[in-house]
Order: sequence, then C-alpha cells, then structure tokens
Amino acid sequence: MRLVGVLFAAVMMLSAHVAVAASADARLERSLKMLGPVERLEQLCDYTAMTNIKKDGGQYRPDRAIAGAREEPHINGHTIEANGAAFRSRKKWYALTYRCTADEEHMKVLSFKYKVGDEIPESKWAAFNLFD
Repeated sequence: MRLVGVLFAAVMMLSAHVAVAASADARLERSLKMLGPVERLEQLCDYTAMTNIKKDGGQYRPDRAIAGAREEPHINGHTIEANGAAFRSRKKWYALTYRCTADEEHMKVLSFKYKVGDEIPESKWAAFNLFD
C-alpha cells in the first residue's frame, strides 16, 4: 500500500511539473505574439539559446540571453545569426554564437545551433550594456 502512495505522489509531482511547463509555454507564446516579427524572432531564439544551454551542458544556469550583446545579429528572412550574442549564468556573462531558424510566424524554432564562448570579463560589461 505504501508503494502505491509513493507512486501516486511521484505521478502528482510529474503532472505538476508538466502543468507548470505548459503554463510557462503559454505565457511565452502570449508574450511573443505582442512583439513585431523581428523582435519575436530574436526573443524566441534567445529563449531557445537559454533552454538549450541549460539542458545540454548542465554547468550553466542561464537567466538572460542577448543576441546583439557584442555585435548586431544578422537577420535574413526567418533566420538569425548572432555571432556576438551573450548569456548570463550565475551572475557571470559568457560569449555566445548561434544560428536560429524559425517558422514563418516566428513562433516555433525549426533549427538551432550554438556555441558557448569564454567568460566576458566584468571590465567589458559596460561596453556591451551587460549588467549584473
């Protein structure tokens, strides 16, 4: 009987996690719809960068990403090349490059590749409008 209780608790926790994730996805979608196409593409791809970095490496906990931190990104149709991006993790900034292609509405990422670079020294944060 105790095993049933433990399994029930585990199922309830997983269901709650899925519900929170679905809620977060719905909030992101609503927020993206309020932006223009270019801003939507950039925000969608920045968000994708953060989720991929967090999921893939494990050593980073990104809470912010900026496609144009170190240089302006190049946008061609539904693709953004951010060779001068940056992300913040645990109050430190890191260089980032990525290429992101979205669907026509810029609501779904179709392909995404990224590379994490070196830590950006705090002495350069002001030049890139980065903050703690």
